[in-house]
Amino acid sequence: MASPDLSLGLLTSGVLGYVVHRTVFQPYEPRSVEWLAVLLLLVPAVPTAVLLAPIGSTLLALSVAYYMYYCSIIIAAVAYRLLPTHPLAMYPGPLPCKITKLWLVYQANTGKLHEYMRRLHAKYGPVVRIGPNEISVVDVDLIPRILGSEGMPKGSLWEGRRISGKRGAGAKNNRGNLIGNRYKDRHAEARKTWNRAFTPAALKDYELILVRRVAQLVDELKNRGTAGPVDLSLWLSYCIFDFMGDMVFGGGFELMHEGDKDGIYRTMVAGLHLPALTQQIPWVAPALPYVPWIGRHMKALGQFAFKCTTKRLQEGSVTNDLLYHLLDEVPNPEKQTPFPVIMTNAVTAMLAGSDTTAVALCNAFYCVLAHPGVYQRLREELDATFPQGTEPVDAAKLASLEYLNAVINETLRLYPSIPTSLQRAPQPGTGTHQISPTFVIDERTGVLVPPYVLHRDPRYFSPDPDRFWPERWLRRDDPGIVTNASAFIPFSSGPPNCVGRPVALLSLRMVLAWMMLRFDMRLAEGYDVKQWERDLKDYFAFQKGRLPVVLRPRS
Repeated sequence: MASPDLSLGLLTSGVLGYVVHRTVFQPYEPRSVEWLAVLLLLVPAVPTAVLLAPIGSTLLALSVAYYMYYCSIIIAAVAYRLLPTHPLAMYPGPLPCKITKLWLVYQANTGKLHEYMRRLHAKYGPVVRIGPNEISVVDVDLIPRILGSEGMPKGSLWEGRRISGKRGAGAKNNRGNLIGNRYKDRHAEARKTWNRAFTPAALKDYELILVRRVAQLVDELKNRGTAGPVDLSLWLSYCIFDFMGDMVFGGGFELMHEGDKDGIYRTMVAGLHLPALTQQIPWVAPALPYVPWIGRHMKALGQFAFKCTTKRLQEGSVTNDLLYHLLDEVPNPEKQTPFPVIMTNAVTAMLAGSDTTAVALCNAFYCVLAHPGVYQRLREELDATFPQGTEPVDAAKLASLEYLNAVINETLRLYPSIPTSLQRAPQPGTGTHQISPTFVIDERTGVLVPPYVLHRDPRYFSPDPDRFWPERWLRRDDPGIVTNASAFIPFSSGPPNCVGRPVALLSLRMVLAWMMLRFDMRLAEGYDVKQWERDLKDYFAFQKGRLPVVLRPRS
C-alpha cells in the first residue's frame, strides 16, 4: 500500500499536469523553446521533493513525477480535443487528426499527403478537421475570405519551415520577409519591394537570361546525340536551377555544363523533406538549428546561399538581376537592406523559383509525351507560329498561343507544384476571423486550402477531373463542360499569391516550345507511364522521379 507521502506526490504530479494544460497549453499553446522547456522540464520537478522521501531515490522520484505529469497533460489534451465543447468539434474528420498533428507528420513522411487529403474530403465533405486546431477547405465560395483580399495572412505552417539556421531564412525576421510573414502590413511592405523586381522592365532582363539558358539546354541535349534515353527530369531541373542562379545572384551555377559536382542540387532536394514534416508541428522548428545531426541539408543550403549572397554583394553583377531590384542598388548607405533580410529573400527566390518551376515543367513534358494526340496538336500550333529556324523567344507571341497555354493550365490543374500546403490563419492578436456568416474561427485555427484536391473536384472541373484534357480550357462555353476558373489556384490567390508567376509562366512556355520545335521526343521503351505519378512526393512542393525520354534532333 502506498504511503501518504507517495500518494500525495503522485496526486501533485497529476493535478499539476492538468492545471498546466488547462491554464497554459489549452488557451495559449506556447511554441517558444524557452517556454516549452520551463513547462515540460522544470515544472514537473516540483513534485519530486514530495516523492523523494518515501521512494528514497532521486532518479526514481524524478521518473515517477515526470511520468505522471506528462500522462496528465496528454489525457487532458486528448479529452479536450475530443469534447463537443472544442471550437472545431462541429467539423468532421478522422480521430487521429483530431487528437494530434503527429498523424499528419506520419502522412507527410510518406510523400502522399496530397492523396490522403483527397481521400479525407471524399469521405467527410468540403470542410474537414485535419488537426486539433486546423481545418481543410475545398469550397470555392469560401476561398475569397480565406485566400483573397479579404482573407487571412499565412499561418503557423510557415513558422515550421524556418530551420535553415540563424543567418537567413531560419532567422525570425519579420521585416522584409515575404514568404512567411504572418502580419498583413509587414507582408504588404515586403511585397512592394518584390513587385519592383517583377515590373515589365525587370521581366525583360530576366527574359534575356532565360533565352540564353534554354538555348544552352537545347545545345547540351543535341551534343549528347541519340545513343539512348536521357533523364529529361534531371536536365530540366538543371536548366531552371542555372537560370535561377543567373536571375538571383547574377550567375555562378553551371549544372547543365558541369553536372552537380558540388552536390548542391541533391542537397536542395534532400533538404525539402524535413521542413515538410516540421511544418505540421511548428513548435519543434526553433530547436532544430541547435541539433547538429538534424536538418543538415537545410543548413547546408543556407550556408550555400550565404556564400552566394556574400559574393554577389561584394562583386556586384553585370546584369540587373533579382537582388539588384530587391536591394534598389543606389549609392546611398541609408537605404541598405539588412543582411538577414537579403538572405531570406535569396533563399526564398532560389527554392521557390527553381523547385516549383522545374517540377511544373517536368509534369508538362510527362503529360504531353504520355498523350500522343496532345503532342501532335501542340507541335502543329508551334510549327505554324514559329517557322523553321525561328527561335520561340517572343514572350507576347508565346502568351497568345491558345493550345500551349491550355496544356500548361491543364498540367498545373492536375499537378499544382504546391499540392496541399496553402495555409492561412487569422493574424496574431486579431482574435477571430469570419469566413462566412456561420463560419468563424479564432486566431489559433489554421485553414488549409489544398489545390490538388480543389483542382480535381468534379463540382469545379468535369467531366473526368482526373483526365489530362487541355481542350477543357478551350471549350468553356460548352454547357457539358465545367471549368471553374475561381477554383484554379496553382499560384495561390490574394495578396500572398506567387509574386514570381510571370517568370514561371514564361519559363514553362519558352522551354516547352523550344524543345518541341527542336526535338522529336518519346518516352523510353518499356517506361511505365503510371510510374511518374507513383514517384511524385508531396514535400511541400512536389518532388519527382526520373523521366527517361528518347530525343532526336529535328532537321
